Amino acid sequence: MKGSTEVVKGRIQEAAGVLTGNNKLRVQGRVHQAVGHVKLAAEKRVRQAKESARKIVNKATIIAQEAVDKAKSRY
Repeated sequence: MKGSTEVVKGRIQEAAGVLTGNNKLRVQGRVHQAVGHVKLAAEKRVRQAKESARKIVNKATIIAQEAVDKAKSRY
């Protein structure tokens, strides 16, 4: 389940717990929200890591191509 879905699920559970006076349901809702926020943070870091890796690969590709071009021009 995605982080945002987990947060929404938790909010609904917490509200239902408050409305019904069910503390267990309220606490479960808060736990789901916390888990959702952790997942959101992790998802963000994964996106950032992928973007960084893409940039590194692109830069390496450019450097490699320049080296090949330079080597070809020598002969």
